[in-house]
Amino acid sequence: MQDLDIISVNIWHIVISLANLVILFLILKKLLFKPVKKIVDKRQKEIESEYKKAEKTQAEADAIKAEWEGKMATAEAEADKIISDAVERADSRNEVMLYESREKADQIIRKAKADIERERKDARETIKKEIVDVSQTLSEQIIGREINMDDHRDLIDKAIDKIGEEQ
Repeated sequence: MQDLDIISVNIWHIVISLANLVILFLILKKLLFKPVKKIVDKRQKEIESEYKKAEKTQAEADAIKAEWEGKMATAEAEADKIISDAVERADSRNEVMLYESREKADQIIRKAKADIERERKDARETIKKEIVDVSQTLSEQIIGREINMDDHRDLIDKAIDKIGEEQ
């Protein structure tokens, strides 16, 4: 039976081993688990704090981005308005210049027509006068005597008017 003593189970050894294990567990828990747990909890709080800071920073960045996009939209709208105002001013200037140039052209045409009409009247009067002078000279030579100038002019004016009406 000696062989069985070596293999046999001794209850007191098991109880003492379990008691040693529990004591060792309690000592380790007191010395290691609680401080490690505190460190882990502290780290967890720091990480949560960093996440909160990151979320806050992200929110601020989003707000700044939204503000910037709003300013860009406003700037684009202002640029479009400035461009449209410039186009409108250019169009109105173009219309004014076109109107003024038409007015000047009309004035030049009216003046030219008036000058032509005046020149025509002057030329007609000059031609009448020359015709009167020539016809008077011819009439004097043909008749051999002097004709009254007023009578002669009346006759020639009537003849010229008849010629002008026929044309």
